[in-house]
Amino acid sequence: MKLTVNGKDQDVAATTLAALLAELEYEGRWLATAHNGELVRAAERNDCRLADGDRIEVLSPMQGG
Repeated sequence: MKLTVNGKDQDVAATTLAALLAELEYEGRWLATAHNGELVRAAERNDCRLADGDRIEVLSPMQGG
């Protein structure tokens, strides 16, 4: 399946957001995720089904001051 992840086209086998994060080796429940512009909570990632052409954003918190 072809998805856009953080602005880059990717071919993946994953069918859920949780599986995508594992496939792309993202770790941690502290990640923020969005599916086609909608926030997806960590507890909902297993139920978030992906389709060809979806847009996924994965963000991690940054420290600074």
